[in-house]
Amino acid sequence: MTIDEIIDFVEGLDGSLAVRPEAGDGSPEISWGDAFFYYAPDGVVPQATQPFATIVTKNYPGDETSRLDRPGAFRVNAAVGKETFTDRTGHAPGEPAGDDDPGATDVVIAHPVYGSAAWLAVVNPGPRTDAAVRQLLRHACDLARARYERRRRAG
Repeated sequence: MTIDEIIDFVEGLDGSLAVRPEAGDGSPEISWGDAFFYYAPDGVVPQATQPFATIVTKNYPGDETSRLDRPGAFRVNAAVGKETFTDRTGHAPGEPAGDDDPGATDVVIAHPVYGSAAWLAVVNPGPRTDAAVRQLLRHACDLARARYERRRRAG
């Protein structure tokens, strides 16, 4: 899977919005080249909410273990909820991840920094994880949609 294929897939999910920071748009330079996905049926980035998924193309401070400084490396990250996280990893968010290698490619793992918040990650998704990545991104969007609807009903 390429970054563009992933972005196209997520943009095809009902109500999703892809934000791709770049030079000159006011976003921090470190975020340029990455992608952030929100549930935003009105097409406007929601205030005071986190993305339901991201694509990062470089190491961030404190998040270097995926070794995204390798040529062509990127990581897809998705907030999948406790149940899906546990089903995929065999352990609850916040529990030790065992022998997961955060830099391994084409493998679904607990996010090396946000695993405790039920985020999963895949470095350079490929044939082994293509279907899983699509399923996880769809699920993360569905969870974001449900949160949006709860907030809207609560007024």
